[in-house]
Amino acid sequence: MKSATILLPGLFVVGALALSSVFIVDEREKALVLQFGQVRAVKEDPGLGFKIPLIQEVVRYDDRILGLPTQPAEITPLDDRRLVVDAFARWRIADVVEFRESVGVEGIRAAQSRLESILNNAIREVLGSVPSSAVLSEDRTALMNRIRDASRTQAQALGIEVIDVRLTRTDLPEQNLAATYARMRAEREREAADEIARGNEAAQRVRASADRTVVEVTSEARREAEVVRGEADAERNAIYAEAFGQDPEFFAFTRSLTSYERALRGQNSSIVMQPDSQFFEYLRGDTAGIPPVR
Repeated sequence: MKSATILLPGLFVVGALALSSVFIVDEREKALVLQFGQVRAVKEDPGLGFKIPLIQEVVRYDDRILGLPTQPAEITPLDDRRLVVDAFARWRIADVVEFRESVGVEGIRAAQSRLESILNNAIREVLGSVPSSAVLSEDRTALMNRIRDASRTQAQALGIEVIDVRLTRTDLPEQNLAATYARMRAEREREAADEIARGNEAAQRVRASADRTVVEVTSEARREAEVVRGEADAERNAIYAEAFGQDPEFFAFTRSLTSYERALRGQNSSIVMQPDSQFFEYLRGDTAGIPPVR
């Protein structure tokens, strides 16, 4: 009975030591077995692992792809136009031993801090070598690939693989927005003024051409009217001449009657002339001056 009492605590201690020597690695993790801070074993495959109890410890790291948003930073492109840029990187632990030696006990938090510094340096280096128009354009794939490659080279020393880098925002600083908007507005107003001037010039040309056409058409119509009028007057004079040649006295009589009609057309017409005027030659008697009918 006494031996059984001593054996049970011993079995319990042996069981506890056996259990503490076993650890399980999840498929989303990588594990390091450390002994007094030194790496003794690496466990990257999921399953059971073993360590020496009380002497060795297990440190686990996330083996998934992680994200890192950078803080907004001002950069100066090739044309000295300042921009505010931030990015988003995807990365993973490629070499867990090198990662541990580089970042120490702080792990992921220290790695993200150092990786953000690497990304900011790469962003400044790449975007500082191109004009701002390239940074603000819609197609920035080549620039993002250059930033990824530059940061990937530096991150390898940390045991980190940079998978992708994306620029999430590229804006002007707040103090420059008003000046930029004013400049854009002035440019648009200048373009509008140029378009209005060109439109007025075109309208003036069209108006001048229309006025010239009106003058030409009017002049041609007047010329044709004068020609027609001249021909009509010539024909009329020819008819008058022929009629005068056939009976001059009767022609003079009819012309006098026409003159009377035109002179006395009004309802209250008055004519002042001498009584013996030739104008009333055919009105001095009943038959005075009336030519015989032939």
